[in-house]
Amino acid sequence: MNTTLKTHINSFASVQKAIRNKTLTCVELVNHYLKIIHEKNPSLNAFLEVYDEEAKAQAKLVDEKIQNGTAGKLAGMIVGLKDVLCHTDHRLGAASKMLEGFESQFDGTAVERLLKEDAIVIGRQNCDEFAMGSSNENSAFGAVKNEIGTNRVPGGSSGGSAVAVQAGMCMVSLGSDTGGSVRQPAAFCGVVGLKPTYSRISRYGLIAFASSFDSIGIFAKNASDVAITLEVIAGKDDNDSTVSQREVPSYSELVNKKSDKKPKIAYIKETLHTEGLSEEIKAATVSKIEKLKSEGYEVEEVEFSLLKYALPTYYILITAEASTNLSRYDGVRYGFRSPNVTDLESMYKRTRTEGFGKEVKRRIMLGTFVLSASYYDAYFTKAQKVRRKIQEAMKELFTKYDFIISPTTPTTAFEIGKYEGETVELYLADLFTVPASVVGIPAISIPNGTDKEGLPIGLQIMGDYFSEDKLLAFADELMK
Repeated sequence: MNTTLKTHINSFASVQKAIRNKTLTCVELVNHYLKIIHEKNPSLNAFLEVYDEEAKAQAKLVDEKIQNGTAGKLAGMIVGLKDVLCHTDHRLGAASKMLEGFESQFDGTAVERLLKEDAIVIGRQNCDEFAMGSSNENSAFGAVKNEIGTNRVPGGSSGGSAVAVQAGMCMVSLGSDTGGSVRQPAAFCGVVGLKPTYSRISRYGLIAFASSFDSIGIFAKNASDVAITLEVIAGKDDNDSTVSQREVPSYSELVNKKSDKKPKIAYIKETLHTEGLSEEIKAATVSKIEKLKSEGYEVEEVEFSLLKYALPTYYILITAEASTNLSRYDGVRYGFRSPNVTDLESMYKRTRTEGFGKEVKRRIMLGTFVLSASYYDAYFTKAQKVRRKIQEAMKELFTKYDFIISPTTPTTAFEIGKYEGETVELYLADLFTVPASVVGIPAISIPNGTDKEGLPIGLQIMGDYFSEDKLLAFADELMK
């Protein structure tokens, strides 16, 4: 690896500058990342598949485009895709046995837009099965390991995508965030993770988990790389009727634009007085609050009594939606089919029993229960009403404040296997990330120091609907 690459590898803007100055090529860049992947991935298990020859060939084409002045705005960006995003003629499995051997027949909109701007996709990344989990221990292909300590989880469900950025195996990763699946692993791995406003990015080509929550999210090491990626993949799409029709701002320019007026910030009292919150995370968050105050920001404590209802509301609704969305995986049309069948009914039962992992089956059963005739009104309907109340309460807060900050997670990365069989403890890992998902607002996790064991701590910043430009600019400011 040349000196220029060593200097500029953490910033896409500086990589592009080096490419323009002809001191770096995309081929060199791809070879660098492939070398790191093959050195580190065997122990970290972040990538399920690496597109070695394809990435090299694409890099050569992009270098030719750069030479003749026709390259797209992401020329030189090396990207990894969570194994829930469709990429034409490439395997797609949601880290599950259920989609064994399946290849996508089309590009999802986000992937298509990356490729159109000459980003180079380097591989397919491991995750919790069907994006269900908070530790990346639920993959059918084994747990992903945190680079900081391979006995630690990376967070989930987009653990492979977070670790790939953390370990320098790619510059940017696309993940998915349903209740914290980008922000929580970003916090555990010490990188930046954005969940945009629900509907900001088209979900076309994203394997559905819980359709009214699912968002494609972005991992990088800085806010600027997140901003330019969001600028490219966000926006209206005829293939997704739920996507926003709003124009996409120039996030890559606005991320570096300082506001003349300092934003007003709130922090939710209950997040700092929650049972199970690490004292070190609490101290790091309080320290950040005091630092903001000392720099002239107006920071106020607010009460949010509905916070305790966000997690149960979330799990009722997402299990209901999951049970519906995953009903399509039945062994009839594609993917895994049990060989131990005698008739149509046994094919359905055995295929789903053998093809799905334990956590996926748990959530399907819970969702089927809350949607059953006897319990629909008691659980599902009530949860929808509570969701509306939480949305209204959060909307009220944003009439007074620009941002709401909190810890991203109650703890730092825990040991693999620590919560084996303790489902509730694992679900509590999403305690602080779930509210933004229930409401549909944008939220970002940025690094906020480390604990005494050197494990990363994350700070979550939430903004009002479609305020990603301000959110990214504020995140960038806090990281300087």
